[in-house]
Amino acid sequence: MKLYFVLIITVCTVFFSKAQQRQFTLVIHGGAGTILKSNMSAEKEAAYRAALEKSLKAGYKILENGGKAIDAVEAAIMVLEDDPHFNAGKGAVFTNEGKNEMDAAIMDGNTLKAGAVASVTTIKNPITAARAIMDRSEHVLMVGKGAEKFAALQGCTIVDPTYFFTKERWEDLLKAKHEDSLKQNKLLYQPSLLKQPDNHDYKYGTVGAVALDSYGNLAAGTSTGGMTNKKYGRVGDSPIIGAGTYANNATCAISGTGWGEYFIRLVMAKSISDRMELAGMSLQDAANEMIMKKLPALGGDGGLIGIDKKGNIAMPFCTEGMYRGYIKSNGEMQIEIYKE
Repeated sequence: MKLYFVLIITVCTVFFSKAQQRQFTLVIHGGAGTILKSNMSAEKEAAYRAALEKSLKAGYKILENGGKAIDAVEAAIMVLEDDPHFNAGKGAVFTNEGKNEMDAAIMDGNTLKAGAVASVTTIKNPITAARAIMDRSEHVLMVGKGAEKFAALQGCTIVDPTYFFTKERWEDLLKAKHEDSLKQNKLLYQPSLLKQPDNHDYKYGTVGAVALDSYGNLAAGTSTGGMTNKKYGRVGDSPIIGAGTYANNATCAISGTGWGEYFIRLVMAKSISDRMELAGMSLQDAANEMIMKKLPALGGDGGLIGIDKKGNIAMPFCTEGMYRGYIKSNGEMQIEIYKE
């Protein structure tokens, strides 16, 4: 009889242990900005939602099969990089010179290893190059031609720059240049305009993912085409570890989207982690303080996605909308776009 009870207890222990082990969550975003339902056609909204769902399912498949958070993050981001609706990869915006320059970063919360690329023009999926840097180099950040050479040597898919051309992004560039020209003319008569911000939405457009796997490990990744009409080799927060991307098993995983200069100045992602670690704040409270208070106080805006070591999710944003969604180990999925 005693042996029978021992067997029952053992079976129950293993069952509950495995049930607990299977808990995982994936969260994604596709950028923040002036995203209003009144400006969105039903067809376009459906396309965005379909892409976000495809991304979530790609990462979920990996996590469901016992895969790692870092692999799920990379897979989810690749789906969004391949979709022209988002400002990353295929949908990257144009610089002032008419080029597509992309940035990406990825970080493993278990090891604190990270990899990033900036100003690359020929890598089909910049997140794969960031992953290669993290896994197969002693460096964290590579830029431009050097990053492209390394990516090619590591087997990343290299494409002709024309692959990234989309008519919509090109028209956005022409519009931005026209508005820039008008502003420069006004500056001759009203120098005070120099301190006024440009159209904020030209600074937005990023995709990202954060995940907690069944082993308790966190990971984060971010990819972007940068800012429409950007000049002088500008690089935003996405590839800057601690600014737009950060993961630490002790606290959280974060991927940001918004006005990159302010995310860099606030060291946005790491500041959230520090508030959790040093001040004992929850993920939600720390994220809200940074996004809803610190960011607008400086004059910036945007949003982020985050997940902590217990699987709690935060998706705050101080813009009109943010493409976002999550999927949990029980299959529960939610996709949102607008503020409400």
